[in-house]
Amino acid sequence: MSFEITGKLIVKYNTVQRSETFKTREFVIEKSDDINGRVINNYIKFQSVQDRTGIVDRFNEGENVKVYFNIKGTRWEKDGKVNYITNLDAWRMESVMAAPAPGTDPMPNYNTPQMPAAGDGGDDLPF
Repeated sequence: MSFEITGKLIVKYNTVQRSETFKTREFVIEKSDDINGRVINNYIKFQSVQDRTGIVDRFNEGENVKVYFNIKGTRWEKDGKVNYITNLDAWRMESVMAAPAPGTDPMPNYNTPQMPAAGDGGDDLPF
């Protein structure tokens, strides 16, 4: 199952060669939510692996992006202790235009036809 989230790119880390045949790269986005007038910021760390480690290269920190990712979970046991690890595995990113500030109007549409006011006698219809 694939997920997506939009936020601001905060940090891009370097690619790490984990073994001779495996490499990873991590990055963080900031997701802001307005909850009852209070803005809550969440910082979400993603990883990309292998040939996907370059997906973050063309984006600048501070840029709004959409991240497509899968959730991967692993069970890990050592010395009789069990641990579970969850990774947000990013596989695609794209640029997103910043949302307009709350309370501001979007770009006006000047292509909307203007209708004459009722009763102004301005129609040129022959009937």
